[in-house]
Amino acid sequence: MATLISQNAASKKRGEKIKRKALDDPSPLDTLQETENFNELEEVKPKKKKKERKENQEAITEQEMEMKRLESVLFGSLHPVEFGKDTKVIDEGNDDSALFFTDRSANSTLSAYEEDGIMGEIIGTEDNIQRKPVWVDEEEQKVNINIAKVNRLRKMRKEEDESLISGSEYVSRLRAQHMKLNPTTEWARLDNDSDQENGDIDNILQTTDDLVVKGGDKLLPGILEYSRLVDANAQDPSSGPINSVQFLLRFFQIDGKRNTKIQTIFVDDCPIRKASFTPDGSQVIVSGRRKFFYSFDLVKAKMDKIGPLVGREEKSLESFEVSPDSKTIAFLGNEGYILLVSTKTKELIGTLKMNGTSRAISFANNGQQLLSTGGDGMIYHWDLRTMSCFHKGVDEGCITGTSISTSPNGNLFAAGSDSGIVNIYNNDEFLGGNRKPVKTIENLTTKVDFMKFNHDAQILAVCSSMKKNSMKLVHIPSYTVFSNWPPSNRTLQFPRCLDFSPAGGMMAMGNAAGHVLLYKLNHYQHA
Repeated sequence: MATLISQNAASKKRGEKIKRKALDDPSPLDTLQETENFNELEEVKPKKKKKERKENQEAITEQEMEMKRLESVLFGSLHPVEFGKDTKVIDEGNDDSALFFTDRSANSTLSAYEEDGIMGEIIGTEDNIQRKPVWVDEEEQKVNINIAKVNRLRKMRKEEDESLISGSEYVSRLRAQHMKLNPTTEWARLDNDSDQENGDIDNILQTTDDLVVKGGDKLLPGILEYSRLVDANAQDPSSGPINSVQFLLRFFQIDGKRNTKIQTIFVDDCPIRKASFTPDGSQVIVSGRRKFFYSFDLVKAKMDKIGPLVGREEKSLESFEVSPDSKTIAFLGNEGYILLVSTKTKELIGTLKMNGTSRAISFANNGQQLLSTGGDGMIYHWDLRTMSCFHKGVDEGCITGTSISTSPNGNLFAAGSDSGIVNIYNNDEFLGGNRKPVKTIENLTTKVDFMKFNHDAQILAVCSSMKKNSMKLVHIPSYTVFSNWPPSNRTLQFPRCLDFSPAGGMMAMGNAAGHVLLYKLNHYQHA
């Protein structure tokens, strides 16, 4: 190389002399020298071409390696390592960084973004890093997607009235939805703090809360999720109609599987028309079409016969209600009278008089008030502290009231009539003079015999014993009936009574065939 460079320099000087002596004839010596230089140049040309081909080949190899590296970054490793073959080793100051890269596409939401030091730019500080995409589809900005038109896309709306979004925003929300449905595994992350994890476990073990919490307590309208269980009286079916059902009655231990019978009470001189626990669970009140009634003490396991009531000549005490505070029993008497009896002394403590016949009663305000309806189609509000009626109003469209029920919180009450119409009222509005029902249920066509709110007043059950399968469950506060009730297989027969479990998880219904049908309401977690 040194000789070649030296010769090239001499040849250049000679060329300059030839230009300066353009008119002179070349000498033989000069001709010989030029011939030698020409031969040497002819020898250099193949070497230059070989060098250029080598450089071009190296550039192509480097370009291919760069393309493979980009493909691996974007799409993962498409070219697996082949063992047993020679590979080109690059040694530039012992810098091995060019031979390795980190594939984070599996853990990154946007795999098209490059990591720091690989390619692209990273803008911002460590706390707020924005990655520059390698490639952006310009068509995404030109396309608009209507996410309100397609049902399956509505869940991607951030606002209720949102409809059109850009294509890039649509792609971003799809990725976010995918990450929401397929979250990454927390325990597999390298930055997971084991001490913090152990602390969280300790906090969980120190509480008695449910580890799995279901959705909100709001019951949705339309479809009621329920399951049919073993009949509540499966171990001892009745040969006659079921006239009264209450959880803990007839002493079955309700578990939905065996429903084991605990005890049976037999009353030989009184066909039972109704039986009810006192809310404090101390006794059971049993009555029929007799002048007397029975009280069964659960603590002493003793049955006491009470009556006839002093000062009253009643032929029947078959209909009654027990106050929520377990202090008072209200019986329906003759000629519009309501008889109030103390649960402690079993003595008559007062009477209330309606203008028409008394047909149905229901306690409110924790036993301090009483609602009643009857033959005059009126709804009475009674104050039991003063034994007086403080409000009376017409039940809209009602000729004869046959049933009444109040919600546990006292905000609503429902009144049923002999025509099958059920009016639902807001109690405060009714007392304020607005006697228009908030909703009228017209799904029954025969006399309403029984109504019951569940514990949180989200379900109202209404039934009529005069028609087969004549029972409806009303969703509150949408005031619509559940479309899948009664069941499609029509097994209700003639319903006569119904009760919800204290926490709403079960519902029992007695029919004229002697069966107590038991259902589990899946929305509620506890019975």
